[in-house]
Amino acid sequence: MPIDEKAVLVNGGTMTLKQVIRVARQRERVQISRGSLDQMALSRAYVEKLLREKRVVYGLTTGFGKFSDTYISAEDTKRMQLNLIRSHACGIGPPLPEEAVRATMLLRINALSLGYSGIRPGVVQLLADMLNAGVTPVIPEQGSLGASGDLAPLSHLALVLIGEGEACYLGDRLPGSEAMARAGLQPIALEAKEGLALINGTQVMTGIGALACYDALNLAGWADCAAALTAEALRGIRDAFEPLTHALRPHPGQGQSAANIRRLTEGSRLMTGQGELRVQDAYSIRCAPQVHGASRDALRYIQEKLEIEMNAATDNPLIFAAEDRVISGGNFHGQPVALAMDHLAVSAAELASISERRTERLVNPSLNEKLPPFLAKDGGVQSGFMIAQYTAAAVVSENKSLAHPASVDSIPSSGNQEDHVSMGTIAARKANQIVSGSYSVLAIELLCAAQAADYRGPEQLGKGTKWVYDRCREHVSIMDEDRVLSGDIRVVAEWMRRTNVREAIATVVPIE
Repeated sequence: MPIDEKAVLVNGGTMTLKQVIRVARQRERVQISRGSLDQMALSRAYVEKLLREKRVVYGLTTGFGKFSDTYISAEDTKRMQLNLIRSHACGIGPPLPEEAVRATMLLRINALSLGYSGIRPGVVQLLADMLNAGVTPVIPEQGSLGASGDLAPLSHLALVLIGEGEACYLGDRLPGSEAMARAGLQPIALEAKEGLALINGTQVMTGIGALACYDALNLAGWADCAAALTAEALRGIRDAFEPLTHALRPHPGQGQSAANIRRLTEGSRLMTGQGELRVQDAYSIRCAPQVHGASRDALRYIQEKLEIEMNAATDNPLIFAAEDRVISGGNFHGQPVALAMDHLAVSAAELASISERRTERLVNPSLNEKLPPFLAKDGGVQSGFMIAQYTAAAVVSENKSLAHPASVDSIPSSGNQEDHVSMGTIAARKANQIVSGSYSVLAIELLCAAQAADYRGPEQLGKGTKWVYDRCREHVSIMDEDRVLSGDIRVVAEWMRRTNVREAIATVVPIE
């Protein structure tokens, strides 16, 4: 098979967060490596040997879960795999976003490409063909316990492979068989072990988590930009961001955030010196590097855990053909991802929490250094950004509720055979919701800070914050008269989310 230089190469071991984004959002093609196809073929040949020998192996010649002690004859193995997919497709609720499903498909292909699942290469290739053609299974968002992996949602994915379920294709939601036909693809009949191989894994929680983590890493960059612009609008004290202090507490993220704010405000005529207007700023300004930095360090840890999980074999049993062994273990258990997702939820929530406090200082006439009350040009007749702060506070409060950890909960299932589960997919979904809400909170701060900069004189801004201000004004004009702000908030939040701030601002000032 010739190598497609433009495709993301899937080999089971080198998937990165950026590659997931390229496939899930930018719709880049994928190609399974030759070595992975060969490894899967070896693994499958060993499975067929086991079947010929009538060995008792979980998922091949036995039932599933509590039925693991029930022997299944060779004549019933195909029917068992089909029944497995149908019976486990119990998802409810709205469908997952298309990008989350595409991320899930990519990661399932990658996990199977390691060659320890005993699935035929052709089945995995069909999944890649679906991804490349834009056939996206409809997967309800609720129903996974996170162990044994994401059984219910992955079953909805597998349904389309066999010509059942539903899928979206070119904007239409269709029966799975019709979507496959329109894309020129032929559904497949599953053989022994293949149904289990398709649904036993953590790819839904990991796919959702990968998208949320990428967005949160970007959010951390925007948080530094917003804090810098707010600091200037409030005549902040530059001394708090100097490296002498941060070198004595050398958390990497703290140092990065402090350096970012220094660079962004370089050349500013609005920042002040210690004692010039006041001796100390409030924590939401002065401690921004410490708070943002803690989230940054957490996000690096989360990315590391996600990238390990992306390149792991997470189904059961695992086929070790070279060792002539099949091992039933617990790699499907989502606890590593669940804990990381709960950590992500808290980390993103804190970026929003401190942002809302800065917004309050911008609009509160008792705190905003003689800016107009609520940044309104004609206060009293106009309300300005008064209720925008309410909205930020509401989202921050909702984030706090959502940040309650999912991973500490467990409800036994499958007749108490599966007596501890991770709730990792719930954790991932909640984290993603918090990240999304936090973009709106940061957007409100940016809108308020830009309005404040208009009163101070934007020509006095630092070179980095002037870039942030200018880009903000390209999307939303100054508010001279009260208007509906929900559209402005949405536009700025969407712009921030789709713009990699480090890359976009790099020609003006480097930030980390």
